[in-house]
Amino acid sequence: MKKSKLSLFLVPALAVMLTACGGGGTATEDTPETETGGETATEQVEQKTIRAGIGLNDSHPQYKGLLKFKELVEERTDGAIEVQTYHSGQLGDDRTMTEGLQLGSQEVTIPSTAPIANFVPEFSVFDFPFLFPSEEVADTVLDGEVGQKFLDMLPDQNLVGLAYWENGFRDLTNSVRPVATAEDFKGLKIRTMENDLHLEAFRALGANPTPMAFTELFAAMQQGTVDGQENPYATIYLQKYHEVQDHVSNTHHIYSPFVFLMSKSFFDGLTEEQQEIVKEAALEAGDYQRELNREANEQYLADLQEEGMTFTEITPEAREEMVELVQPVLDKYAERIGQDIVDEVNNAIEAAQ
Repeated sequence: MKKSKLSLFLVPALAVMLTACGGGGTATEDTPETETGGETATEQVEQKTIRAGIGLNDSHPQYKGLLKFKELVEERTDGAIEVQTYHSGQLGDDRTMTEGLQLGSQEVTIPSTAPIANFVPEFSVFDFPFLFPSEEVADTVLDGEVGQKFLDMLPDQNLVGLAYWENGFRDLTNSVRPVATAEDFKGLKIRTMENDLHLEAFRALGANPTPMAFTELFAAMQQGTVDGQENPYATIYLQKYHEVQDHVSNTHHIYSPFVFLMSKSFFDGLTEEQQEIVKEAALEAGDYQRELNREANEQYLADLQEEGMTFTEITPEAREEMVELVQPVLDKYAERIGQDIVDEVNNAIEAAQ
């Protein structure tokens, strides 16, 4: 008799437990149901978050491009992917953020090619001084087969490259003297990125290059730790370097692309549709950012002069002398990177002109 009562108790209890575990196909609360082949299925959308950080401030065209990316992704995924944006090095410097992508603790950052070369040495070719003759040629090469070949090297480092954006032509500022020729570089303490090729190129010009984090640069110039730095006009103006620098020269020594990077572990966790959405959004936002950047650089050079900086034009003859001085450095790095890769980039540049 006792055994019979126990059975009567266990059977309904077991049925309740199985239903709670999903055996009955009951939809969870606040989740819409869809009819599939006469059966009721639970439709669940996993919310994902992209933490996207950059080193530049919120007035720079790069950050405005990042806001465009956010707008496109959130709209096209119906909010299934949220993009949180961070500027001014809030998540760290370029290297720290790139390492965060590798570790999966951050999802997006957009560094220049120079710090990427610390992870994929072949990217150093884009930091060869005087490589690109114009922005238009750079667009053609970077958006073509050669540019894609370099992006395809990133997954081995747990990174995914979705697009090239634009930092722009880098120009020199300092607080010591106008720089019109290679001779004027001698002895200047110039902050550079942590990139061996940049360091050796500036040494070849006679300068004393000093690598340091971008977030430390303003204070270093203010305190006289370094005499100057090199960046595009937009960065120079928006970071208010004119407050601690007196001279600017259009050395145009390097055309610096940005690379839109995403954590590979995060990208691999997206659906195919979501992967396509973030790719397209990165490309579209990149076109928008390039246009903004070029308009801004023209205006910011005028603004820098209005703020009191002395502008010095570099003549073709003076620039050619600079090219000759850094050529041994380029030959050394071409051998290190691979002459075939360097030749492929140079051939693409020639074809694009």
